[in-house]
Amino acid sequence: MRIVTELPRRVHETEHLWIPLSDGCRLSARLWIPEGAEENPVPVILESIPYGKRWGTRQRDEPMHRYLAGHGYGCVRVDVRGTGESEGILHDEYSDKEQTDTLEVLRWLAQQTWCTGRVGMLGKSWGGFAALQAAAHRPEELGAVIAVCASDDRYTDDAHYMGGCLLNENLVWGSMLQAVTSQPPDPDLVGETWKRVWMERLRAVRLFPEVWMRHPLCDDYWRQGSVREVASSIACPVLLVSGWMDGYSNAVPRLLSSLGGETRAIVGPWAHLYPHQGVPGPAVGFLQEALRFFDRWLKGLSDDRPPEPAYRAWMLEGVVPSTFHDERPGRWVAEPVWPAPGIEPRVLFLGGGRLVKKRARERELTHRSPQSTGLFAGGWCGFGARGEMPPDQRADDGKSLVFDSESLSERVEILGGPELHLVVSVNRPRAFVVARLNDVFPDGTSARVTFGILDLAHARGHDSGRSLVPGQPVEVRIRLNDVGYSFAPGHRLRLALSTAYWPMVWPSPEEVTLRVVTGRSRIELPVRSPRNDDAHLRTFDGPEAGRPARVTELSPSSSTRRMERDLSSPELVLQVLTDVGDDGEPGRERLEDIDLEAGHSVVETYRIHDDDPLSARAEVTHRILLRRDGWSATIESAIRLEADREEFHLEAELKASEGETRIEERGWDVKIPRFHS
Repeated sequence: MRIVTELPRRVHETEHLWIPLSDGCRLSARLWIPEGAEENPVPVILESIPYGKRWGTRQRDEPMHRYLAGHGYGCVRVDVRGTGESEGILHDEYSDKEQTDTLEVLRWLAQQTWCTGRVGMLGKSWGGFAALQAAAHRPEELGAVIAVCASDDRYTDDAHYMGGCLLNENLVWGSMLQAVTSQPPDPDLVGETWKRVWMERLRAVRLFPEVWMRHPLCDDYWRQGSVREVASSIACPVLLVSGWMDGYSNAVPRLLSSLGGETRAIVGPWAHLYPHQGVPGPAVGFLQEALRFFDRWLKGLSDDRPPEPAYRAWMLEGVVPSTFHDERPGRWVAEPVWPAPGIEPRVLFLGGGRLVKKRARERELTHRSPQSTGLFAGGWCGFGARGEMPPDQRADDGKSLVFDSESLSERVEILGGPELHLVVSVNRPRAFVVARLNDVFPDGTSARVTFGILDLAHARGHDSGRSLVPGQPVEVRIRLNDVGYSFAPGHRLRLALSTAYWPMVWPSPEEVTLRVVTGRSRIELPVRSPRNDDAHLRTFDGPEAGRPARVTELSPSSSTRRMERDLSSPELVLQVLTDVGDDGEPGRERLEDIDLEAGHSVVETYRIHDDDPLSARAEVTHRILLRRDGWSATIESAIRLEADREEFHLEAELKASEGETRIEERGWDVKIPRFHS
């Protein structure tokens, strides 16, 4: 990435300012504005997230917002209510109150002397959700939105459920949000009230995974904040951005098809990152793209270039699978509209272990997956860390029911979400099916291309569930995640079906035997023919950013995944470590501009026996360290989940210390009914 130290305009930064709300609460913000904005106002770009502007996202915020401000925008990074230095309590994600706060912030910004009255929103993940949610309210101040790695559907495409199945990401994200809302404000900014604010937060912290697990169906709880329900209300121009390794890429083409108009979309090879930091690469000049977008819609400028296509996507080339890729080979392709009329479904039928072009004769194939199927799935959502991408799939393929195509005689490229139509029966009232589409190399290497999951009780929709009648055939449709992928000549397509996918998905209450009816079951591939026009697309600029925050590494750390098995025990253990040092403590850095040491480590541990779904155990622990000039704060959080046939058992502990003194300790021990209809 090119660091731009000489920007077109000098930038003035305000480390901390208060934005007052109508209920008396104040939100804390960090501000970058170009020199002269008080005399000659500029449009403003708002980013609103809960991760703490002071230390949580400082290293990401500084180069991005400084760069945009240096090109003529006011940039405002707000901590949502109850996080960072902001007052109040955060009770849940994407609440009505948070959305009302955002609308008030937009009005406040538009009235400032340094603002023209035109405001845009930019955000990744939570910030992207918030931007789309604000746009659905149609505030007159909001002129344009860039939503990166965000979703329009909180139930089907978020960190809680997939295909109606409980994700362990629900536990990971819930514990993360608990840790975020347990952090103190910085005493250097809020003064002597910091301790009172911290104690109020600690005593109000919720066990977030419990909140979400009590809503196993797509009910009004999830519809609130899901802009898919109100997409027609969004009138301002929107730029949607994601990556194929992200957990939210399905929302991009779905929103593109429903918003239309001035909506544009870009999906690259990246994980859950801004594209100028994109991993796997190639990273692109996202901030330059953001400037072009905001220049047009907030400043009314035009660069006289031809109109951009509605949808630009990275067509992945097959590559030997690995748990980490610096880059993914491929090329950019584009569609003028979405859905694209030039993409045609190609049907392959399920035969006796084969994918065939003509309908095969009907027969039943029986399969039961070991509970450890899925250990080679990688993460539900990639964050660009080592170890999180799916490696060679042959170990999981061997535990699945597989169907292979003939060797391809020519290149086959797909863009969109493959759809699997199955006729199946199971021997238990509760079961799910995982479908993976893999690229099998001539040497047998198997690379996962995309996958989908469906709780079979949700076959008629996620808003109601019906327990299955054992042995009774049902017709189901499983939509696999959207992807752009090129299968090379000589390779084979493989469909792998399983009844377990641990630790991504919480297992069914009992072992499941699946029967698949061939002949009547098929997969439809969204095949896109290569086009000469793709070679003439405008090339993205290389990644740029402003001056980074000054950071000194004090204690190195690493992120990794490791599997353990004692051959004298039936238990398999997968552990995921993020930012953990050799001593087991969080890796620490000093943020030089605010003279603060900070560290945050996460350890996830998953246990299961191959023949017992009720042996499943998951635990996530967070440890946060903050230190400065004799002041220090430590937060330790641990959440554990297990289950029997009827209930989930959720336990958690939260400990907070100031210096060596424990100032708060809380515990939870709750049981949540498993959904049965």
